Amino acid sequence: MTPDPTCTAFQGTRRIASGPLAEVALAAKRAADRGDTVLVFDDATSRPIELDLRGSETEVLARLPVSAGPENAEDLGVPRGPGRPKLGVVAREVTLLPRHWDWLAGQPGGASVTLRRLVEEARRAGEGRDRLRQAQEAAYRFMAAMAGDRPGFEEAARALFAPDRDRFAALTENWPADIRDHARRLAGAAFDSPLSA
Repeated sequence: MTPDPTCTAFQGTRRIASGPLAEVALAAKRAADRGDTVLVFDDATSRPIELDLRGSETEVLARLPVSAGPENAEDLGVPRGPGRPKLGVVAREVTLLPRHWDWLAGQPGGASVTLRRLVEEARRAGEGRDRLRQAQEAAYRFMAAMAGDRPGFEEAARALFAPDRDRFAALTENWPADIRDHARRLAGAAFDSPLSA
């Protein structure tokens, strides 16, 4: 099982909690009970997390989404059908031109083995670019939600994608401290990427 994801909650421009979802949900619940509006963001993607904060703290915790569960049907007690054991293979349709099917048919191991190998090679080759893109998208998503109307937002977004750490820092300097610091932390993953050099 993967570790629980972390998230961060903001009440207006102030960060009120950061950490595992259960802890952040309780802080958000307490703020909501005071009548405050709270936004919660997934730390990895900056996608908003919708929480039902009605009722008691126990009820709020009981309604939280399950972050990690069994990874295959066997773990759920579902009987396995025919097929390869424990590979986690998922059958889906792939549409190729006849020449592609002809080429795949001539490869050792057949089409499935060759396609899996090609996908793994492409994943490894693009891993750095994917991490850079995901970091930039997460930082931008948070910035758009929390600082989209702040002075320098558009220029800071351009600096994020440039990537220009110094210009980004200068453009975000006058933002509220908690928003600025969180945006910089998220953007740091993009600026620290070897591909951003």
